[in-house]
Amino acid sequence: MPYLTKPLILLLCLVITGECRKHGHRVRRWTGTVETQKHGTSLAKKPPDVTKSRKMKTEHLLKVDDHDFTMRPAFGGPAIPVGVDVQVESLDSISEVDMDFTMTLYLRHYWKDERLSFTSSTNKSMTFDGRLVKKIWVPDVFFVHSKRSFIHDTTTDNIMLRVFPDGHVLYSLRVTVTAACNMDFSRFPLDSQTCSLELESYAYTDEDLMLYWKSGDESLSTDDRISLSQFLIQKFHTTSRLAFYSSTGWYNRLYINFTLRRHIFFFLLQTYFPATLMVMLSWVSFWIDRRAVPARVSLGITTVLTMSTIITGVNASMPRVSYIKAVDIYLWVSFVFVFLSVLEYAAVNYLSTVQDRRERKMRERARSQVCFYCTHEPMTMLDGTYSEADTNSLAGYTEEPMVPEEEQEEMHEVPEKPEHMVVHLSVSSESTTTKKKKSLRALNIIQNTHAIDKYSRMIFPGSYIFFNLIYWSVYC
Repeated sequence: MPYLTKPLILLLCLVITGECRKHGHRVRRWTGTVETQKHGTSLAKKPPDVTKSRKMKTEHLLKVDDHDFTMRPAFGGPAIPVGVDVQVESLDSISEVDMDFTMTLYLRHYWKDERLSFTSSTNKSMTFDGRLVKKIWVPDVFFVHSKRSFIHDTTTDNIMLRVFPDGHVLYSLRVTVTAACNMDFSRFPLDSQTCSLELESYAYTDEDLMLYWKSGDESLSTDDRISLSQFLIQKFHTTSRLAFYSSTGWYNRLYINFTLRRHIFFFLLQTYFPATLMVMLSWVSFWIDRRAVPARVSLGITTVLTMSTIITGVNASMPRVSYIKAVDIYLWVSFVFVFLSVLEYAAVNYLSTVQDRRERKMRERARSQVCFYCTHEPMTMLDGTYSEADTNSLAGYTEEPMVPEEEQEEMHEVPEKPEHMVVHLSVSSESTTTKKKKSLRALNIIQNTHAIDKYSRMIFPGSYIFFNLIYWSVYC
């Protein structure tokens, strides 16, 4: 017996050793637990890892794998209603050149999908991020007439999905969209623009999907801090209507409409005031001596070039439209006034030159006559009352020639008739001398300021004021 017991004990030990090698980690874990309990130290209990069971539980509750979510809810039945509401976060920019606007908003969809219903004792909803969106059906809403749009993805995709136990779904995303806006600049910069952002289902007609504003006009909310540099936001409102495509059918379309009124003060400082000042500056030439040719010409050219610069600067920041804008009317009329002031001086200078040439010829003829008679009647011509300078000046500023041209030719041929000149110069008195000096001063003033300049001082300002009254009464 003792001989049999010893080999059996050895065999049993070998079997036990092999099992221990297979399950060594369990033995070590059990040994460590036992040793810890022996030493009287207790490890803190870790909270249970619920993510392992939650994944299986979520898939089981939502039944994502049990249904074909490529089809809409109630496929083959009536149209599924999808409510929409929007919260406008910011209105980033309005571009007149590109005729578009950029808006950032929170877009939310509401619908019911009974395939996602689940049982819950607390009746609480379950919230998920954008990863679950790819596994279920969501409305295919897009922005009509959009040029660029994107969903924000910092730091993750800004998408939220909230599912309620009865199958109601809330789908929200944060998106920035740049959409076209047909603007009318016929009253620019005294204009108001109405733009709209349009939402529509791309694939589902009104027979499959009924898109509507969830709470009517209250479906659109805006941030009170929204402001623009050149526009005043007057109002936001919502509308809806049906859109028809000849090849696909009728679709529900939602509109986010907003009205903008342009701030006029910026354009008053940058456009209207400089143009008005240039027109008024061109009027200064009417008070400058007509003989100061460099001063009047340089002033006219400067105002014309400045008006051209203002017109070019305004048109550079505007689209090339084929109709006339309100600012174009004002600037071009102002340009015409400035240009007419240059033409006015050209007319004054030309008429003055013609008049001076005519008077010069008259003085030369009269001087030749006086000199001719001086050789025959020196004592009668210079009787102490008139000097030679007075005689020349008097001969140059008489209203009529002392001797007609026909008689002048006859006098050159028959010089025996000096009595005309003697009689004319024999009238000399103190009162006549005073009158002639006053008439000389008046004639000098008339010569320095042409009659056209005098009329222009009243006509130009009066016409421009009348134009401004009509312009601002029509466009304001």
